[in-house]
Parts: sequence; C-alpha cells; structure tokens
Amino acid sequence: MDHKELIIKATIELITEKGEQMNTITVREICKKANVGLGLVNYHFGNKDKLIELCVERIVNGIVENFSAIREKTEGLTAFEKLDCLGNMTLTFLFEHYAISKISILSDMHTPKEDDNTHRTYLAYLPLMSACRPDWDRETLERKTFCLIAAMQQLFLRHKIIKQLYGMDMLVPEERKSFHRAILHDILEV
Repeated sequence: MDHKELIIKATIELITEKGEQMNTITVREICKKANVGLGLVNYHFGNKDKLIELCVERIVNGIVENFSAIREKTEGLTAFEKLDCLGNMTLTFLFEHYAISKISILSDMHTPKEDDNTHRTYLAYLPLMSACRPDWDRETLERKTFCLIAAMQQLFLRHKIIKQLYGMDMLVPEERKSFHRAILHDILEV
C-alpha cells in the first residue's frame, strides 16, 4: 500500500475511533498510526482538513453504496414504505454520526462535485421516487428528488431551529420519522 493510502486508512480508523471528537485528531497522530513522515500529509493532501474531508467522503460513500442492499431488504413493502424506510435509515445515520455527516454535507455544499455524496444519495433515491410516482415526467421526478435530498439535509443541519420553530425534536427518532413522513407526503403529493 502506498503512503497516500496508508494515511487515508489511518485517518479513517482515527475518525471511526474518535467519533464526535474527531476534531482532536492531529497530523502527528495520523502519521504515527500510518507509520509515515509528518510532511506526507501536506504533500499528498495539502492540509489535515482536506484529508479529513476526503476520508469523510469515503466513509459516507461506502454507506451510500449500501443503499442498494438496503432496498433489497425491504422486499414486500410498497414503494412509499421503502422510501420512508430508506429516509429514516439515512436520517438515523446522519444523527448517529453527526460530525462526519455535517462535514460531508457542508463540504458538498461548499464544493459541489458531480460525484459527491449528495449526488450519490440523490441517485440512490431516484428509483424509489420514480416507483412512488410513475406518472411524473423525468424532469419533475429529478426536481422532486433533489427537493427531498435538500429537505433531509436541512432537517439534519437545522434540527435545533426546527425544534425552536415547530417544537419537534429531530433527535427523538419518532418525531424525526413523523416529520420525514410529512415531508415525503408533501413532496410526493400523496
């Protein structure tokens, strides 16, 4: 394994170990775990923040790729129930991995890319949205799916404001599920 991949692997391990305290990860700690020289982080990634963003993207990308497998586990459910289930799993992941999720979403918003995690999530949701509303044309389907993903990101990022304004606590799974289901009904017009 080359130095760059050793650094990424070590950083992902540290992010996983530290969870919400990942802001305490140091370049020295990364290099020690990867068994590489200190200058290699800057050489390969520019700085620690860019390395962390890349690692978070890889972590979340792995989860998004599992959405296909999750869809298969929901056999027997209606398209709406599958979409609701996937949305709840997504939101649960976001809140259980708050720091990683926040970095991922804000990074995608700050520097959008064609293949970022937001777009991968969008692509994972598109077939379920289509199954819920086969009567929609492609443009409507894509626009409404975009709205759903944006709404879920805002639900996560603005959960404290939602609690202040609407009295719903998105940290409480049942309240989050109820709010998410209402958003689905609004967007799907069902």
